[in-house]
Amino acid sequence: MENEIDRWIKRSEEDFETAKANFKIRKYRFASFLCQQAVEKALKALLLKKTKKIIRIHDLVELGKRVDIENNYYDSLEKLTYVYVDSRYPDTSDKDYTLQETKEDLKIAEEVIKWIKKKI
Repeated sequence: MENEIDRWIKRSEEDFETAKANFKIRKYRFASFLCQQAVEKALKALLLKKTKKIIRIHDLVELGKRVDIENNYYDSLEKLTYVYVDSRYPDTSDKDYTLQETKEDLKIAEEVIKWIKKKI
């Protein structure tokens, strides 16, 4: 079980590193999407630790509830859940992701992943 948890965390870390790399080359939409992915995988690692199973959902708020995440993270999880759909499909939004928005997404991801790693 620990190996599987480690794999989820490793993928989370890879996604977060790739998000930062995309941010540096001003690919803000991709960077924000990868922030969502990194947090989702970290949450699933913690869920796996707590329940011994993975659920196939992408709603970070729901995943957060299932791992008893601290209340102050729920708004951030909601924001990144929106990014999951909005950043992927051209018919959901025509907005451009800005440097500031993506900086915020990177900060959210970093904080949430750090919290999760402490729990694992």
